[in-house]
Amino acid sequence: MSSRTLDSKYWRASWIRFREPVEQFAQAESLVLHAHDGVQVRGLAWVPKHHPKPRVAVIAAHQRVDFSRHYAFPALLRAGYLCVGANLRSLHNDTNCVHEQLLLDVAAYVNWLKNERGIEKVVWLGNSGGGSLGTFYQQQAKAAPADRLKLTPGGRPIPLADASMPAFDGMIISAAHTGQGNIINGTIDPSVVDEHEPFLTDASLDMYDPANGFQPAPEWSRYSAEFVACYQQAQRARVKRIDDIARAMIAERQSNEQLCRSDWFDRLSYAQQRSALQRANFTPVMVTHRTMANLHYVDNSIDPSDRAYGCLLSNRPDIMNYQLLGFARLQTPDAWLSTWSGISSNADLLKTAPAVTEPVIVIHAGRDLDVYPSHTQAILDALGSTDKTRHDFPNRLHYFEPGDEAEDPNAPVLEQMAAVLPWMAQRFAP
Repeated sequence: MSSRTLDSKYWRASWIRFREPVEQFAQAESLVLHAHDGVQVRGLAWVPKHHPKPRVAVIAAHQRVDFSRHYAFPALLRAGYLCVGANLRSLHNDTNCVHEQLLLDVAAYVNWLKNERGIEKVVWLGNSGGGSLGTFYQQQAKAAPADRLKLTPGGRPIPLADASMPAFDGMIISAAHTGQGNIINGTIDPSVVDEHEPFLTDASLDMYDPANGFQPAPEWSRYSAEFVACYQQAQRARVKRIDDIARAMIAERQSNEQLCRSDWFDRLSYAQQRSALQRANFTPVMVTHRTMANLHYVDNSIDPSDRAYGCLLSNRPDIMNYQLLGFARLQTPDAWLSTWSGISSNADLLKTAPAVTEPVIVIHAGRDLDVYPSHTQAILDALGSTDKTRHDFPNRLHYFEPGDEAEDPNAPVLEQMAAVLPWMAQRFAP
């Protein structure tokens, strides 16, 4: 079977880009900034030529995807807004993506906008995973420094209390899910029996087994309510087991770190010292097999929508479930707990959104393959703002790419911007 059948265009970032030339009305400025902990991040600031000193900026970022030329920027630039594509330290590789550290990266960009460019209002564009990243930042930015998180879920100190974290003044949440941990809660394969044996399967929990209701692609499957309940419970149980593995790995590292700092470390033999130093500095990488097993992918009676068969990454999730590409496939223990664990991650939009009391517009793409109607409604309900607007685009896909080859690639974007720009103008005139 061709890999083209399995690997989606999305992971080539083919639609997270400008759909029209911008040279006539915008110019780019390369940004090289340093986060509070000293990590260097790079991005692009796009400035409208007809309005070189705007009052309002829109900033977009994602945990691993390059948003430096986000498809929404051209329309925003023409309207007079400065746009920043803020790439973060985990760009293209989230193996060690710790969300609490990413907040320091976001803060570096917001501080640059406020302090170097004199921007008065900053609006966050939270597209896809950027939605939960933005609400997490806003929750921590608005908290008193002493009340901010002091440790990551893996127990590492994080200097949020000492960092300058200006809050956003508004948010655009577009085709966003409720957090990467919540995504994994729905996509992880609960039929995996042993984390070290990827083919060892509990057939009673295998969604791709016809005995449980699966129909070979591209026929839609139907699962019983009993199977769905057992399946979802088992998914959470597997996440908990992986959490326990991650915490055990971290505990071993921490115990050796303490040993290396102890007063009696110098009295140990060379072999004992060497072993402790190795283990204190060792960073294991966890392999999480089979994470493309969301019942929604093949049963459209669950959270009904006009989505096509399959998922954002493949039209054959039953095969994609065994490939390298996928959610949370390679992670350090700290990254698993901070980013992909639906139990331990702090970057849970449903928990952080109540802190967002600023104006918000929420965009739902009706044919999205991985963000479903219940996600968007849950986000809307969780937001603390009294000024929140929802716009539905029934025929649009996750990145507002064209529905077919004949459609102008920019048409879906302009359709979205026709709703966003008036909303922006009413609240954040450039």
